[in-house]
Amino acid sequence: MQFEERVEAQQLMTKKTKVGVVGVGYLGQIHAKIYHQMDNVELVMLADTNLETVTALGEQYGCAVTTNYLEMIDKVDAVSIVVPTSLHYDVAQPFLEAGIATLMEKPIAATVDEARKLVDLAAQNEAPFLIGHLERYNPAMREVVNQVAEPKYIEVHRLGTFVERATDVDVITDLMIHDLDLVLSLVDEEPCDVQAIGASVITEHVDLANVRLTFPGGAVANITASRVSNKRFRRFRVFGPEGYYGINLMDQELDIVTKGETPVEGRFPGLEVDHVKFETEQPLQVELAHFVEVAQGLAMPMVTGLQGLRALQLAEQIQSIMRDSVSNV
Repeated sequence: MQFEERVEAQQLMTKKTKVGVVGVGYLGQIHAKIYHQMDNVELVMLADTNLETVTALGEQYGCAVTTNYLEMIDKVDAVSIVVPTSLHYDVAQPFLEAGIATLMEKPIAATVDEARKLVDLAAQNEAPFLIGHLERYNPAMREVVNQVAEPKYIEVHRLGTFVERATDVDVITDLMIHDLDLVLSLVDEEPCDVQAIGASVITEHVDLANVRLTFPGGAVANITASRVSNKRFRRFRVFGPEGYYGINLMDQELDIVTKGETPVEGRFPGLEVDHVKFETEQPLQVELAHFVEVAQGLAMPMVTGLQGLRALQLAEQIQSIMRDSVSNV
């Protein structure tokens, strides 16, 4: 690296990135809090239709507020969009058109058509575009992605208790889309067969679902998601030639089971078990720190708009299959 390039990189690392947050509901407030605590970020503006809430947060963090997110466009280098899914396209469009680095909470958009338009806008205007699939930043998951080259079977359970947030969408786009993205990041091909079944329990949408994906290379993924469980449970299990990887996504722990040394006299080899407890990280903090690096031109998005689109395409395919099988219980 030339001297001038090193100086420029150092300046980028020390320069404060001007960031805004659109939508300060439950999750948006966490975004604002984390940005406020970051040394390389200046939280310049918050936007929300709830004037009372956004005003109180603005006073807490010493930043400007507005009920019209368009007022933010000429004031920020980067923006977190944390609004209901139905508003994703309308809110993101002007920021991407302005070339502003944009972090969109998952899913990328309400429809595949809107998602494609956002991806195209980002490309046309050279706007860094990151999709907030949070589990990608889980250290246990990152370790498995690095170690497993050819997964053969994946078993996923994501169970959550019912909360009134995100009831404008079904459990596929609320919870399961995390795991669809993770599976697609491990198996780099599109499924050739998709089977799905779901049920509406509390809301008018599907609240629990099971999906089985078969891939051309032979890999199979079985995914269960529920938002009406009596307890929270998030397990991701991967089986492959390298061994078995059992991930506790909530506690950020990993069990690795591999074959022991080659046996003698025809006996089966023993199994070696390695339990890894990672230093606890808040994935959202890691994600937002990564996003700021992306906005500064120091990193490429871990989850691109195209990858967000890919996960949504699969989610829509599942929803289409499921419409004929939904039962009310």
